[in-house]
Amino acid sequence: MKTYNRNAQEKSFELSLKIIRLCRHLQLREREYILSKQLLKSGTSIGANLEEAVGSQTDKEMYTKMHIAYREARESKYWLRLINKSAYANDVDTIEIEEGVEELLRILGASISTLKKKLQKP
Repeated sequence: MKTYNRNAQEKSFELSLKIIRLCRHLQLREREYILSKQLLKSGTSIGANLEEAVGSQTDKEMYTKMHIAYREARESKYWLRLINKSAYANDVDTIEIEEGVEELLRILGASISTLKKKLQKP
C-alpha cells in the first residue's frame, strides 16, 4: 500500500505546483483572488492529507486521511471548472490540471476501496 501511495504522493505534489502557478497567474494577471484562493487551498490540501495518510498509525486513520484527500480533489475539480467557465482561464490553462485531478481521484478511489475492504474484515 505504501508504494501505491508514493505514486499518489508524487502526483499530488506535482499537481500542487501546477495549481500554485495557475493561482499566481490568476491573482497577478487576472486580479482574481476569491476563486484562486479556494482552488489553492483545496488543491494543495490533497497532497498534505496524503502525506498525513502515509504517516498514519492505523488503517482507520489512513482511510480517514485518504478520504479527506479525495474530497479535496473533488472540490478542486469544482473550482477548476468554475474558473474555466467564468473565463478567468481557458482550457489550455486548466486541462492538464483537471486531468491530474481526475487521475488522483481514480488512484484515491481505488486506495479507499481497498482500505475499506481491509477494515471490514474481522
